[in-house]
Amino acid sequence: MSGHKCYSWELQDRFAQDKSVVNKMQQKYWETKQAFIKATGKKEDEHVVASDADLDAKLELFHSIQRTCLDLSKAIVLYQKRICFLSQEENELGKFLRSQGFQDKTRAGKMMQATGKALCFSSQQRLALRNPLCRFHQEVETFRHRAISDTWLTVNRMEQYRTEYRGALLWMKDVSQELDPDLYKQMEKFRKVQTQVRLAKKNFDKLKMDVCQKVDLLGASRCNLLSHMLATYQTTLLHFWEKTSHTMAAIHESFKGYQPYEFTTLKVSATGVQFVRSCSFITTTTKLSLNV
Repeated sequence: MSGHKCYSWELQDRFAQDKSVVNKMQQKYWETKQAFIKATGKKEDEHVVASDADLDAKLELFHSIQRTCLDLSKAIVLYQKRICFLSQEENELGKFLRSQGFQDKTRAGKMMQATGKALCFSSQQRLALRNPLCRFHQEVETFRHRAISDTWLTVNRMEQYRTEYRGALLWMKDVSQELDPDLYKQMEKFRKVQTQVRLAKKNFDKLKMDVCQKVDLLGASRCNLLSHMLATYQTTLLHFWEKTSHTMAAIHESFKGYQPYEFTTLKVSATGVQFVRSCSFITTTTKLSLNV
């Protein structure tokens, strides 16, 4: 029995080290066939597919992380542009109100000056939101180009070994259909393919475990990144609203008791000129009509 076991192990080692041209060509043929089946979307063995259900779920999660991080990076860039544009428009409106307020010597002029100053102050404070956003964008890009890229390389290697493993299974299935146990050559060929399947499965299982671990770590790292960076942005945003709301509330309190001052504008459209009541102001003077 011991002699038989020794012979069996020696036979497996000999098959594992078989580097003949024919063996390589056969192996490549079945790998190519498996790749073709996957590319064309043909149905594969349901038991083989079911055995990789956990891995496929991890891959779906990885692709979701990859896609959403890219969308988040683009959204942050667009958000920064919108903040700059809004701040610029707010500052221009504040300057306009201040310039008009200097020309108006009534209480309305004082109100426009105060409101203009508040808007200019708000526009400057709004730009402070860009600092945590810039930092947030840098961290997301670093996460994408390092953590996600490293996991992507591991996924690609795993897919190569999975194709090799499933190709070997197809090869063994083909050989087993023509197997005659009474013929030594056919048994030897079957054992050679069986050894190839074992080696391919060993390599695939190792990469499969690496992918699952890296995807889990990737998800946890993204959660930590978002919780830390969003907390910083939230704090900056709250400070911005506290400062601006305090300034606006002070202006509102100082103008209590003033009568409303309604603006009427002329809107030119395809159907003609229309009167539109756009907003109201506070003053003690009469109504004003503006041509726009």
